[in-house]
This record gives sequence, structure tokens and C-alpha cells, in this order.
Amino acid sequence: MRREFKLPDVGEGLTEAEIVRWHVRPGDEVKVNQIVVEIETAKSIVELPIPWDGVVAGVLVEEGRTVDVGTPIVAVDTGGDAGGPDQGPAGQGVADRNRADQGSADQGLKALADDMVPKPPEEGAVEPGAHGSPAPKEERQAVLVGYGVKTGASKRRPRKQQAEPIPAAPVANPARVEVPGPAPTARPAEPVPAAAPAAGVVAGSGRVAVLAKPPVRKLAKDLGVDLATLTGTGPQGSITRDDVHAAAQGGLQGGLQGGLQGGPQGAPEPVRQAEPQRREERVPVKGVRKMTAQAMVASAFTAPHVTEFLQVDVTETMEAVRRLRALPDFAEVKVSPLLLVCRALLTGVRRYPMINSSWDEAAQEIVVKHYVNLGIAAATPRGLVVPNIKDAHALPLPELARQLGALAETARAGRTQPAEMAGGTITITNVGVFGVDAGTPILNPGESAILAFGQVRDMPWVVDGELAVRKVTTLALSFDHRIVDGELGSMFLRDVGAMLEDPLRMLAWG
Repeated sequence: MRREFKLPDVGEGLTEAEIVRWHVRPGDEVKVNQIVVEIETAKSIVELPIPWDGVVAGVLVEEGRTVDVGTPIVAVDTGGDAGGPDQGPAGQGVADRNRADQGSADQGLKALADDMVPKPPEEGAVEPGAHGSPAPKEERQAVLVGYGVKTGASKRRPRKQQAEPIPAAPVANPARVEVPGPAPTARPAEPVPAAAPAAGVVAGSGRVAVLAKPPVRKLAKDLGVDLATLTGTGPQGSITRDDVHAAAQGGLQGGLQGGLQGGPQGAPEPVRQAEPQRREERVPVKGVRKMTAQAMVASAFTAPHVTEFLQVDVTETMEAVRRLRALPDFAEVKVSPLLLVCRALLTGVRRYPMINSSWDEAAQEIVVKHYVNLGIAAATPRGLVVPNIKDAHALPLPELARQLGALAETARAGRTQPAEMAGGTITITNVGVFGVDAGTPILNPGESAILAFGQVRDMPWVVDGELAVRKVTTLALSFDHRIVDGELGSMFLRDVGAMLEDPLRMLAWG
């Protein structure tokens, strides 16, 4: 039995996905739930298992293509007793269908041969629709749409030969463009010499006729290629896209330029075209980047953003990080300043629950959430993703550190699943790892606040009335002004900063 595996909807209402990498080839044996392909949806990269045992009969979609949900992407021969892989599920074998198709094809070819020799049209007949007159009725019926001899009486004017002199009037053929050369001198027409001129050179004149279609001419202009220096390889010596690309890549061009200039013996001189600098590149917007762009636009133009900044002395936080790294409970995990920033934010949410809420436009209500799914913005090669730690408010500090490490590792590998990015309530973005002090982050859709954690650097700071060098960072809080007013946002940011100045406050306020 040959069965086709169709692209499933691996997220909530996703309509398409890109085939990133195949793990199988035609002829490979597969088992149930074996991973056969990686796809990129609008949210993440997902591995798809095959639901059958069998042998891969064919890969139906190549890597790099984006296909709709429900499109067959791989065929599997699962064996069975239904007549083997060449037997259809309805009981008719491929051989029987081939014989039936062959009979139909023979009849079609015979009818097509008869149709190719129609009766001559009556005098005065015109094509259907021309001048509002119908064509004469014929005692035949076309077998295939688009085949058969046209009944129009008009004939195509033959193409002029390249050796003909160019008339004074403009040439009717738009694909034939004249390139002016040196001014011609008045002299009688000379017979064509035994050695014919190069293709495109008009005999007896210094002008060059270049056969090229408008898209080819535009491509040559964009790439900086002179069409007059090329020898066309297309029909009747016309210049094709391949000729232009070959010239742009630095290959030897045709000898037309040398024929015009003339060497000592009239031999064409090869002209090498310098490779043009690549000035533009187009990157398809798809997958994670496409979804991120849509979400950021929707957030920026839906929620009124306000951003506040606060510089904080985090010398004590950095010392607390050093001491935590020495504890046995944190021996297996990575402890960074971000861990204590997360704990300070979670404590601040407990003190100000309204900061952890969302706006329900349909119901005209504010939804206050008494749980925290803490989102951590992560930059990946495929775009920005924001996975979140579920119920982060209930995790002890060592478990929170482990969750942060696993989240970062999964995001870097591009394995973040859609479920891991759904349901976030508040987000932290760590711009300090890029050497940035602060920014104005955009809210993750459905949330009311996002905190940016800047770079920790040595700065002069006043301590007890004296100037000292301290570890200082900048916090930036963006919030939805429909939900969070200036007072609430300022108090929340102030308290988070206070906990990072003195980590003992996390214990006192937690």
C-alpha cells in the first residue's frame, strides 16, 4: 500500500510551513514515530514523526519550499495485501489503469491527427470575436483545448534579415534595439564580402542591431553589461539571460566589440567584463521572522507604549551571583545576573499584580493573572522567539536557574516548540549581552509589560557621599498605558531596582 503523509497543523491555526531538512531518502525503511522531516512554522522549528512502518517511496517536497497544511510531503510503501505497491486501494492495479489510459491516448491521438487537418475556412471568415463576426461552423470538434490549426486568415510578417539596411523609420519589432555607433559616411552600398560581418553588425553602416527582449535589456543594464559586446546564443542570434549572466560573471564576451574596433588582422578581441559589485540582496520574509514582524506591528499599533528608565547600582547583586555559584545547589546550573533579575521581577509582580495582566478588547475587560509565565526574549538565526517558563512564580531559585538554562539552550538550537511560546504573561529581554545599555522594548502581544536589562559596566557612583567605582546597569520598562498608568509603572520599576541594589529585599518582600 502506498500512503501519502500530509503536512499537519502543528500549531494553533497555522496554515503553512517550510521544509527545512529531510532525515530520510527514497528507499529508506521507517518505523512508527520515527522523525523524518524538520519543518519551520510561523513560530518555531518542529520535527515530524511518520505514523506508519514501511519504505519511503518518494519525497514529494524538496527542502526550502513552503507548502500549505494538508499538502502531501512524503510517500511511504507500507506493504499489505492489497496487491502490492502497484495496486490502488480501490482494487484496480496500475497495470490495468495503464492499459485503459493507453487506449484513451490512442483514441485521442487519432482524433488529434484528424483535427490537425481542418477544412479550409470559407471566404471572408474571421476569427471568433474579431470585428464582432463569428467564425464559420466546421464539421469537427476539437479533442484537446489549444490544439488545431487557427482559422484566422492573417499571416505573420516574416522577420527581416539581420543583413538588411536599417530603415529611417523606427523598427516595429520592440525586441530589436539599435545601438548607435560611429557616424556613418555617405557611400554607395557595397556587396557583402565573402567573410560575413559579425552577428548584430549591420553591413555598410557603423551601427549595431541588438536582438534582445526588454527583460534581458533591463537585466543587462542592472548588471552593467553592454549588450553590444555580446554574441547571442538564442534564436536568430538573440541575446538571452544566460548570455548576460555569463558576461556579468567575468566570462569572455563575444567578439563583436573587437570586430567593430578591428585588430591588426581584423580578428575580434575578447573583452573581459569585470564582475559587478553585489549591491542588493533580497531575503524572503517567512517562518519565525514573518510571525514576529506581524506580532510587533500589531503590538506597536494597538497598545499605547510608555517606557521608563532607571540606572541601578548592582554591585551587591554581582556579589550575590558569585556566592550562589559556589553553593552546591547551583553546581549543575549556570548562575548569571539574569537569574536575580528574574527573581526581582517575580517579586515585583507579587507586589503589583496589575502589571501582570492583559487587555480583552472584545469583552472590554482587564484580565489580571495570578500566575506568571515568564517570557525570555531570545535571538536565534531564524528570528526573535519568546519562550516562557510556565508558573515561574512557584519555582525555587535553583529550579528557576535550570529552567533558564534549558530555555536558552533550546532556543539557540532552534528547537523551541509552539507550546513553549504560548501563554506568556510578562517578558524580560536581556540586551546587555550585546553590549547595549538600554532600549525601548515592544510589548509581546497579549502582555502589559516588558523589562529590558542592560549591560553591567563599571561607572563612577556616589556611595555615602563619596565617589566610588560601582557595577551599574540600566533598566527599561515598557508598559501598556491602557492598563498600567505612570504611578504603577514607576513604583514597579523602582522596587525591581531596589531589589537589585540590595538582594536581601527579595527575601523581605517575597
